[in-house]
Amino acid sequence: MNANDTANDASGATSDASGPLVEVAEFRTDSRYRLVHFKGTGWKPLSPEEFEPEIQHLFPGVDPHDPEKVRWADRPWEWPAWHPGEA
Repeated sequence: MNANDTANDASGATSDASGPLVEVAEFRTDSRYRLVHFKGTGWKPLSPEEFEPEIQHLFPGVDPHDPEKVRWADRPWEWPAWHPGEA
């Protein structure tokens, strides 16, 4: 299989050999969100509560803990602190 080939995994999701389906940008403290790139869709700012449901919506059956499908720039599974009432 070369870099331009695609393959179906057991969940039926399609991925290509050139990279992950989901990329999470660097951790920043100036927002409660992390920027997340979904292959074929683009970047979205997501809160921790939105992260896994959005993966399942776009890529049903993909395990969000699979490092081959979901790549974190740094600090996996961490979001900036946020308290209700903050902007």
